[in-house]
Amino acid sequence: MNFKTIFKSFKNKDMRKRILAVLGILVAYRILAHIPVPLGDTTTFREAVNKLVNNTDLGGFINLISGGGLTNLSIILVGLSPYITASIVMQLLTKAIPSMEELSKDGETGRRKINQWTRIASIPLAVLQSIAYIFILSNTVLAQSSTGAVSLTPENWALAVTAMTAGSALLMWLGELISEQGIGNGTSTIILCSIISAFPTTFANMLSQLFDTSQGSLSLFGWINLPINPAMAAIMLALGVGLIIVLYFLVKVNEAQRIITINYAKRVHGNSAYGGIKSIMPIKLIAAGVVPVIFAVAFLSVPAFVGQLIQNADPSSQVGQNLVSWFSAPSAQNFDQSVGLQGKDFIYPIVYFVLVVMFTYFYTSIVFNSKEIAENLQKQGGFIEGVRPGLKTEKYFSRTVNRLNLFGALALGVIAMLPYITDYIFIQTIGYPLGISVSGTGLLIVVTVALENIRQVNSRALMVTYDDYQ
Repeated sequence: MNFKTIFKSFKNKDMRKRILAVLGILVAYRILAHIPVPLGDTTTFREAVNKLVNNTDLGGFINLISGGGLTNLSIILVGLSPYITASIVMQLLTKAIPSMEELSKDGETGRRKINQWTRIASIPLAVLQSIAYIFILSNTVLAQSSTGAVSLTPENWALAVTAMTAGSALLMWLGELISEQGIGNGTSTIILCSIISAFPTTFANMLSQLFDTSQGSLSLFGWINLPINPAMAAIMLALGVGLIIVLYFLVKVNEAQRIITINYAKRVHGNSAYGGIKSIMPIKLIAAGVVPVIFAVAFLSVPAFVGQLIQNADPSSQVGQNLVSWFSAPSAQNFDQSVGLQGKDFIYPIVYFVLVVMFTYFYTSIVFNSKEIAENLQKQGGFIEGVRPGLKTEKYFSRTVNRLNLFGALALGVIAMLPYITDYIFIQTIGYPLGISVSGTGLLIVVTVALENIRQVNSRALMVTYDDYQ
């Protein structure tokens, strides 16, 4: 990255206009995150939502990618998940339905039509998710709230669902406006902004614990006492070092790729010769990105949700209690030294890890079609040295991707496990979780999107400053 060129491009009026437009859209998004859903008693709902976020991994993940929209009970609570889900479904259908696959190969016209279908499909998904969220809050969380349950009228339901669906559609539109500026993917940038918005709260919590001297202060050389919690100071120092190591690991994993050299046969057409050159084909270590983690969280939320519904219908049901107990993310109480870890506390992390690995293989097979790539290379006269075109090339690609997936899936699984590992360490050392709002998955999203946005900004900076190098 040439940051000197990027800073130099800020002198260009069009570049400044694009950047200011993106910043303005992100400010508008943050304002929307604080507009509440029109429900009867917002305070009661927010109290219940906070319990949901603190007690379930799904609630924390939804709150993270919605930029606090869940805890604020804002109209963007549903967020971009309907659009993301519709996009993934369209990708799967494109591979499964031949007519859609042909349409995707028709160039810009075909892609625009598929994008339009994706937008249309995201609206009913937003309606369904809005109904599901309100149903969970009113029938599951509020039933356990100390303030009592709140009955919603049909008018409340209709108004809340309409507001949340409109908020999701508005976010989708804001994301497309950002993409039109050409300095980053709009959907990814909004999710990045959502995650970063949690940083101030996290830092404030850490600082309040750092300056809490109720258990003693930090003494330097025996004669200087600083108003700092010594245990927390050591934890923050270790956390800073660990964060640097984790970020380095995430950047390396995200940027890691296998370079395959492609040779093109020399062709003679009339008096002109074509081909006879070499090219490269990079294959990313984690081609699926963070989609497997999102799939895993969604699948793991289903058994716990079913268990909560069974408990509401029959509080004495052992099946409901077991489903909630087995498929709920480990909490601070599980890691408490006085309580100790039990066998059931390992069910959720183990299943989570296995699902992440499985979905990494599954989604990579969708986004990387070895057969299609091998056929395209053969049509273009390309080949890999020592590998025959056609079926042999397809098998070579499949074998290479599977080997990369083995390490990539394991690395993604370890990244997804980071919140539980850090919680266990903090509980065993200082007696309580540190309350870090950004998980390993969140950091991976931040690193991936930030690097991609910097690349696009750098490309546009080169365009607007090209004449300066003439």
